[in-house]
Amino acid sequence: MEPLAISINETAKALGVGRSSVYALIKSGRLVAIKIGRRTLLTTESVRHLARSRSAT
Repeated sequence: MEPLAISINETAKALGVGRSSVYALIKSGRLVAIKIGRRTLLTTESVRHLARSRSAT
């Protein structure tokens, strides 16, 4: 089964950007973050959506 959410570090690595860029994308609403305890996770669906929308431009 594929994960539904991934960490900030995994997201940064998948997108080829730094952690601060991932936090900026969360703040702008372009990535959907969920908090589970102290961890912030990003939905894989929102990461895919961002990657698709950026490759189309």
